[in-house]
Amino acid sequence: MSSVSENPAARVSLAVPFMLGASALIAATSIFAKALGTDLGGAAGLHPFQVSAGRFVFAFLTLSAFLTVSPKHRPTLKGARWTWHLLRSVCGWLGVTAMFAAVARMPVAEATAISFLSPLVTMALAVTMLGEHLGLRKIVAALLALAGASLILKPGTAAFQAAGLFALAAAGFMGLEAIFIKRLSDTEPALRVLLINNAMGAAISSVAASFFWTSPQGLQWPLMAGLGAVMVSAQAMFIQAMKRGDASAVIPAFYSVLVFATLYDFWLFGVMPDWLAIAGGGLILSGALLLSRSRSAARLAGQEQ
Repeated sequence: MSSVSENPAARVSLAVPFMLGASALIAATSIFAKALGTDLGGAAGLHPFQVSAGRFVFAFLTLSAFLTVSPKHRPTLKGARWTWHLLRSVCGWLGVTAMFAAVARMPVAEATAISFLSPLVTMALAVTMLGEHLGLRKIVAALLALAGASLILKPGTAAFQAAGLFALAAAGFMGLEAIFIKRLSDTEPALRVLLINNAMGAAISSVAASFFWTSPQGLQWPLMAGLGAVMVSAQAMFIQAMKRGDASAVIPAFYSVLVFATLYDFWLFGVMPDWLAIAGGGLILSGALLLSRSRSAARLAGQEQ
């Protein structure tokens, strides 16, 4: 009898639901952030630095609680590459903060679509920092995604979304973060990376938030706690998805984040994207999927050699 680990189809059948779950939770974090960043129930919206501090602090507390009740999962810190962890955590914090600033000022689905430019940033940095080859497929993917971002931002028109610049910044920082994650993933266990990232993120974001601190009121405390718990749960599900299936099979499911974000946006805020936003999101998704296929092809070629 073949086991699940011996059957690729069975592995993917487990991996894809995990990735879809992670995508639904990641989209939900943007909704939490939007609620925290805008006026809610008579309470003024919190500064993006404060919202990101809540995300990291409560994520770290949630993860710490899990490791307390399940000591067998506690990772050792021996051999940690602290410089790479710090660089990854700073980029991650800046990316999260910029994204939270974007969703507080524009539709969540449109900010999410723009953030999908991050794989293209990673691609460009991989060429310069890791010496990877830039082929025709990657160039076409970049042009598609950039065209999509232009449709959403509407530059040069009265409808130009300045808030989208925050989403672009988020994509840049997240793309750079991915380079550091790649370096860390070669030598470090996933749970250690997750623990150190949230611990460092909590420390960095708390210092930054102290300069903009206002006391959370009413629902803002439970919303921040929920933001952190949901984010670390999404990270855990993402890791489980990547462990159980080939990246080329499960990463396309990650782009369902945009679908979930659109549904949440409509359900909670009554926001329906216009045709330009839909077309722009479609072009960005096409570019991201084309890029993922390019990476898959390169990986298979490397395995065959």
